Amino acid sequence: MMKKWTLAAVSACLLVGLAACQSGSGPAAETKEPALEKTKITYWTFGRPDADYKREKIAKFEAANPDIEVEMTVMAENYNQSLDLAFASNQAPDVFDARPSNIPTFYKKGYLEPLDGYMTDEHKKKFAGLLVDQVNMMDGQTFSFPNTAFTSRLIYNVDLFEKAGIKAPPTTMQEMVEIAAKLTEAGKDSGAYGFGMNLKNPSNAYDKSIKVISEISGIGGQGYNFQTGKYDFTGHKPILEALRQIKEDGSMIPGAETLDIDPLRAQFAEGKIGMYLSLSAEVGVYRDQFPAKIRWSTAIVPSIDGNVKGAMDMLNGGTWLSINKNSPNKDKAWKFFDFMYSDEVLQGYYETGQGISIVPSVLAQAKQPDAPNIEGFFPTKYDTVWPVAPQVNPEGLTTPNVYANYILGGGDLDKLLEDLGARYNAALDKGKSSGAIKINPMPDFDPISLQGVMSEK
Repeated sequence: MMKKWTLAAVSACLLVGLAACQSGSGPAAETKEPALEKTKITYWTFGRPDADYKREKIAKFEAANPDIEVEMTVMAENYNQSLDLAFASNQAPDVFDARPSNIPTFYKKGYLEPLDGYMTDEHKKKFAGLLVDQVNMMDGQTFSFPNTAFTSRLIYNVDLFEKAGIKAPPTTMQEMVEIAAKLTEAGKDSGAYGFGMNLKNPSNAYDKSIKVISEISGIGGQGYNFQTGKYDFTGHKPILEALRQIKEDGSMIPGAETLDIDPLRAQFAEGKIGMYLSLSAEVGVYRDQFPAKIRWSTAIVPSIDGNVKGAMDMLNGGTWLSINKNSPNKDKAWKFFDFMYSDEVLQGYYETGQGISIVPSVLAQAKQPDAPNIEGFFPTKYDTVWPVAPQVNPEGLTTPNVYANYILGGGDLDKLLEDLGARYNAALDKGKSSGAIKINPMPDFDPISLQGVMSEK
């Protein structure tokens, strides 16, 4: 029995290594150090284009903080829903990307950790004038800081435009329909189409196209009329009719209903799409993720009829990261959070073309971003921050899904818009009655007054 035990012990030593089987009295034991216990911080982001930059900075943070490990998860599709579900099942990340659209909802559900107790005078000075109620603050408490904002533009294939003999991008919806058809005709030999939309994700496509076209035309992008305090989607009718016409003309890339944003970007980079609407994030995409094989450029988003009566809302302006109120590691989560908001990280984020910074202290010392075509995304007088529309939960399909279905399959648009307005206003009235929504009409609101707000800073 003793021999069998000895053989087994020797085998075990060979498997796990000689040092593990040393006795506690030798020199090896004296120099052995206990493994450093690490705390894992989980971080969720919805951005793919800036993921490599974040990984680089996370590695630097971990090197400086060997007791903390940061696990980053990229969730580009259905981010809000996935995050909400994670909170409901007590599996939410410690730190996560915040959006102005989910701050009010997550605040009411008790998901957000107030940052005021962590803030120093330096933080208050750095973000002075950038902390806005209903955007990154609720009821006097702060839940996120800003970093960048995404500007919206028409992205177009310069090579295909030249091939089709088109001198300038469209400035009206009718021009967009006509140019899409000409681009498709010119692209027949290479399998290129005039226009692209990522209708597999209706909400994403809606934010990047219909919403900003309506805003620059002076119409609430979410269908909410701030002057009357009611929902009214009828102003979107000519936009939807034009997009439906592009689809019927065969000028929209086939399979738009199956395209998510990355496959659409890949097609554009290969020269298969003449134009589409998207955000300043595309700068990093065509430099790093899908290197463009074509010359491309940007233009201001077309308005309905060429009359610019408003300005485009800058997506995610005012928020970047938030902390989970129920995180078991709040102090270390804040340490990571604070590092990500350091001048080094924010300045590098801007200089490498990850986004358009709106933090004055960053802009004051940053170099010109190193990214092709980024100058086309710099804020103009037509880029702004709109008031926040009330968050409602209507019965039936939401606006993006109704619009995607119409673009793809047609229907009685007047009836669809009337029904949409009725359902959203019913949900609005219900929210007001319960006290969950507190918003009043703004009779003096004029969308044209939003022009120049960001470009003058």
